[in-house]
Amino acid sequence: MNTTRKTELLSPAKNLECGIAAINHGADAVYIGASKFGARAAAGNSVDDIETLAKYAHQYRSKVFVALNTILTDEQLPEAERLIQQVHNAGADALIVQDMGVLNLNLPPIPLHASTQTDNRTVEKVRFLQQSGFSRVVLARELTLKQIGEISNQTNAELEAFVHGALCVSYSGQCYISQAMTGRSANRGQCAQYCRLPYYLEDANGQTLIKNKHLLSLKDLDLSDYLEDMMEAGVMSFKIEGRLKDINYVKNITAYYRKKLDNILEGNNKFSKASLGQTHFFFEPNPEKSFRRGATDYFLNERKQAIIQPDTPKSLGEPIGKVIANGRNFFDLSSDIAINNGDGLCFCNSKGELNGFRINRAEIINLKNQQFIRCFPASLPPPNAGTFLFRNQDQEFDKLINGKTSERKIDIRILFTETDEGFRIQLTDEENIQFDKEFAIAKQAAMKPGFAEQNIHQQLSKLGNTIYQASSVTIRISGNWFIPASQINEWRRETLEAFDKYRAEKYIREQASERKKVSFPEKTLSYLGNVTNKMAQKFYIDRGVEDIQHGFEVKAAENVPLMFTKYCIKFEYGWCPKEGNNTKLTEPLYIRTNEHRFQLKFDCKKCEMHIFSTK
Repeated sequence: MNTTRKTELLSPAKNLECGIAAINHGADAVYIGASKFGARAAAGNSVDDIETLAKYAHQYRSKVFVALNTILTDEQLPEAERLIQQVHNAGADALIVQDMGVLNLNLPPIPLHASTQTDNRTVEKVRFLQQSGFSRVVLARELTLKQIGEISNQTNAELEAFVHGALCVSYSGQCYISQAMTGRSANRGQCAQYCRLPYYLEDANGQTLIKNKHLLSLKDLDLSDYLEDMMEAGVMSFKIEGRLKDINYVKNITAYYRKKLDNILEGNNKFSKASLGQTHFFFEPNPEKSFRRGATDYFLNERKQAIIQPDTPKSLGEPIGKVIANGRNFFDLSSDIAINNGDGLCFCNSKGELNGFRINRAEIINLKNQQFIRCFPASLPPPNAGTFLFRNQDQEFDKLINGKTSERKIDIRILFTETDEGFRIQLTDEENIQFDKEFAIAKQAAMKPGFAEQNIHQQLSKLGNTIYQASSVTIRISGNWFIPASQINEWRRETLEAFDKYRAEKYIREQASERKKVSFPEKTLSYLGNVTNKMAQKFYIDRGVEDIQHGFEVKAAENVPLMFTKYCIKFEYGWCPKEGNNTKLTEPLYIRTNEHRFQLKFDCKKCEMHIFSTK
């Protein structure tokens, strides 16, 4: 009996094409939005596309999770109920949910995953969700390894954690700044991304402390060096952010984490892969060559500085090197990285503005025992000496990744035997699913000794356009029988087609967990509970909550934080009193754009920063 714990690589899919690419590049599961009610409103998909993706994924025993993780109105609930039934009928393996009202709908037996939007930071919250019927909980990104371990040790739900991609500066599901300023709710998939704007930081006297920087724009998450630590802490699903990202991002980042996880799983008797097949890559994945705002491990290994990218919210890309000299139409670059004609480079100027340009031509120069790269940019003037450059478009890499970049194959064992009436082909896959197909034919001796087995082996091994590769081909026949190669090829095709259908019938989806009415950890629920419909209200009343406020989208609470963050500007800039810094700031502090001004308050006991409107 296999007692290893399954480890899942979970990739994003903006659409069907991205979903299939994720599977081909080694994803054990894919999450995708339905036509409505997903937290990425711009990434909706039809039920037909979800069905096509599910059929494709299930061949490899990979799963498809559908994100229906916005909060809903009373008017939207009936449509949501119909949509959930449709995606279940289409073959979806689980539903990612934020709104607790969904649990009071007439649901099919589909497993429920608690979205990170439900703000899953504590043992008590995760245990409540588990007992309420969620088979999986997506953890808050702010948790440390120690906190993840504590949750794992005291709960039974599957734990999913983000490992790569864009970070929300606020606790997920607890950000109302977009709704307050524009009427576009982050909890309804329409975030206006106020965290990516440039701000001035001012003190109580109006003195500018920091000028025009992206003070809330976090670097992107990259926990690729800590996957095994996270496994040991209890994480079973490793989630890549990016349901708005393009197909090349999905290919590159999925491949990168697939290789990382495979190296960990090789020979490991504690953990195993959650799906079937081996993925062969025709390129070397590199996360620095996809959209990337730098990299941070965030709070996984406790609090640290330099987790924002203050100069730009855009992708800088791959660090290249420093300009050491420039001429009228060229500059010399100190770098060990090859530069290609047509590459896109960028840098932040003295004002903190991002400037980009293309390289017309690059050549290696050896001069006085010094080697450097001479670059001729398409636009002038060239960057000044001392400027550090990044590459945000690599022509050679783009050519590779736009082509065929992977192949995923399931091992099958092929056994060819004879029967009284003819011959039999038996196929056995990695799950030990076995299928036999017999073919009646008059047996005829071959003219050449030994030719029969060689011919049979050669034809049965031709699996190129299928999802299979032969790990073994065994032939057991009593005579040197002649069978035309065309006949064996036809038998092989017929057997594989029938095997595909048989394996599809053998796929078993997980069933929904039992939903119990257990007490919610608290008796009151503020606007932070995001209750925006009667079904959600009933859910909490049935679980002992006595005082329930309306969600912010229904009735905006006054004089309350619009954003809760574990990230702290004081800590980031070295002004944290808990760290022993005695800098005297005239508080309260404010961040300001040309249009809006927000007050910052600091809860030093919780190590949190709260952001309020000053309207």
